[in-house]
Amino acid sequence: MPKAVPGIHHVTAIGSDPGRNLAFYTETLGLRLVKRSVNQDDVSVYHLFYGDRSGTPGTSMTFFPYPGARSGRVGTGQVNTVSFLVPEGSIDYWVDRLEEAEVDAEEPRHRFGDRVLPFRDPDGLPLELVARPDAPAGDPPSCPVPDENAIRGFFGVTLSLSTAGPTANLLKTMGYRETDAERNRRRYESDGDRGYVVDLLEEPNAPRGMPGAGTVHHVAFRTTEADQPEWRDVLIEQGLRPTEVIDRKWFKSVYVRERGGVLFEFATDTPGYAVDEDRDELGERLVLPEWLEDRRDEIEAGLPELSVRSSD
Repeated sequence: MPKAVPGIHHVTAIGSDPGRNLAFYTETLGLRLVKRSVNQDDVSVYHLFYGDRSGTPGTSMTFFPYPGARSGRVGTGQVNTVSFLVPEGSIDYWVDRLEEAEVDAEEPRHRFGDRVLPFRDPDGLPLELVARPDAPAGDPPSCPVPDENAIRGFFGVTLSLSTAGPTANLLKTMGYRETDAERNRRRYESDGDRGYVVDLLEEPNAPRGMPGAGTVHHVAFRTTEADQPEWRDVLIEQGLRPTEVIDRKWFKSVYVRERGGVLFEFATDTPGYAVDEDRDELGERLVLPEWLEDRRDEIEAGLPELSVRSSD
């Protein structure tokens, strides 16, 4: 068996206005734009990567922002909510910050002993901040958010499923263990220090999710280049149909649709976002993998201007 998965590598979602998306995740949430590229399967659309100062695995929220995209519907067979990890005691700061920014936020609540602040991004994507005493110091970027309150990366994701059993079995194979449960929510945890939680929300009567702006496209889990082929073999043994290994330049990827309908990715920690840019210059220019470089003029001509726009 390959080594157990330590946690989430990145989460990729669908947005609409790229400038509004950039403003919200960098100025409101205080993440850094660590890679400005394109969707390699549709080069007419940006692929924007946000994270800590270096884009450390476990901190990277990424988007395909399609201008004018219609809203999707969050439902079963999807990531229901993306949760970010913040230091204990910082929720009150974030309540005030999100209120000042006129973000659609709910009242803080408690779940499994943690204080949780639910809110939505400008496209309606469900997000949460989860405060934990074990939040790592991390590598917060220079941003409007003070280091002591800054997002430390992912806490985890919640998956909405019509039935949770098959997904739970896969998570156990990946090295996750069930640690808690309440009503229709079951919690699974890995041994990583960020992105280590997957909650399964069993909702047999909920509508099926529909892709579109405000929904998650896929969740990627961390692996190594040595273990990735073995994970692919494990997935095949589980009766699933993973893709071949795909080179994404900053990591290599294997994708699989698990039995609950959620698209999983197994992504390598290396080579990382600094393989083609100096760390101090991450995200400042459009970067293309070498196999798309000869199409740069065409690609740049087809992309909208990327400038920060208000979340209003």
